[in-house]
Amino acid sequence: MKSEMEGRGGGGGGIRCGTLDLNALPQDCIAAVLPFTSPRDTSRLSLVSTTFKSAAQFDTVWESFLPSEYQALIPSSLSFSSRKELYISLCENPILIDGGRKSLSLERGSGKKCYMLSARDLFIVWIDTPTYWRLVSIPESRFEEVAELICVCWFEIRGKIRISMLSPLTHYKAYLVFKATTGAYGFDFHPVEVSVGLVGTEGSKRTAYLDAERGRRQRYQIVPRRIGLFNRSRFLGLQASVPTRASDDQYPKVRVDGWLEIELGEFFYDGCVNGELEMSVLEVEGGHWKGGLVIQGIEIRPNLCVSDS
Repeated sequence: MKSEMEGRGGGGGGIRCGTLDLNALPQDCIAAVLPFTSPRDTSRLSLVSTTFKSAAQFDTVWESFLPSEYQALIPSSLSFSSRKELYISLCENPILIDGGRKSLSLERGSGKKCYMLSARDLFIVWIDTPTYWRLVSIPESRFEEVAELICVCWFEIRGKIRISMLSPLTHYKAYLVFKATTGAYGFDFHPVEVSVGLVGTEGSKRTAYLDAERGRRQRYQIVPRRIGLFNRSRFLGLQASVPTRASDDQYPKVRVDGWLEIELGEFFYDGCVNGELEMSVLEVEGGHWKGGLVIQGIEIRPNLCVSDS
């Protein structure tokens, strides 16, 4: 039988699917179906009619979009009037977990979990040597401390997280979140090696630059090209130039919170794999000195450009 939606949403207007008036359904019935959609779809459906709007406010609906362990994660000092208010708060205001070493938030449209590992939760070579690194507190960080790079020639940062902490059936990307001080040096012409993969496997590797200024300069890179077989440039020993676009994901981008981030790689969690996910940033082969970065942490969040359905 062919079903057809009739009528318009909004207000108390009738909505029919074939001969069924959806507004005639009990709110409890609608509220029982909404958890099988998504937070984004639930918000959209709340605009269909007053009946859907009322059902979309039920605590049972929004509790289904919260992490199963949310009650143990929410500080007792925080109180919320509804599960929807709690959900929105987790999307907009990351909470500290694991003794303040990690933060947890939710991706607004899907409810997928996002984590950031603090500098304290990372393995940083020479972090306990004040000549090379120091832990400091700054107001713009969500964590109590960040790691400030003073000067090293061996630059190595690694982070690990249990895969079971991630949302299943989700594509994730990992990012190093950092800032550059006014005296930053040593990263302009020397790339770092970044990788993401399961502990015990090689993972995916590529190169990236931590110098944001280089990214802006290299957005259109000038490369030599000769024009024609016989031309004035050739006889004068000159070469023409054409712009070529560099890969954007090789360079840092400015986040909404003002920090910089560089993509480390991606990973799909199917919900079945066990173990730990490891992310790394390395520059250990050049042997040159570098300094002037402030590391807030490594963030793991859903890749919104990929559908997980």
